Amino acid sequence: AGFFFANERNEPIHVHCKNGRAIAKFWIYPDEYDIKKEYVRHVTKSEEREVRKILFTHFDDIVKAWHSL
Repeated sequence: AGFFFANERNEPIHVHCKNGRAIAKFWIYPDEYDIKKEYVRHVTKSEEREVRKILFTHFDDIVKAWHSL
């Protein structure tokens, strides 16, 4: 599951991901159409690739949702 918190507006666009013990945070850079990881814990490389794929698939929706907070 991916999510962000409404009280984090002073940070750049980012998404928190959690699945069981696995957690991650990815920065979203709309001007560069890029995603960079802030941290990943208990996440396999395969899971990280899958999360990145999902984030890129929904990139524009994530940016729009962030700005609508």
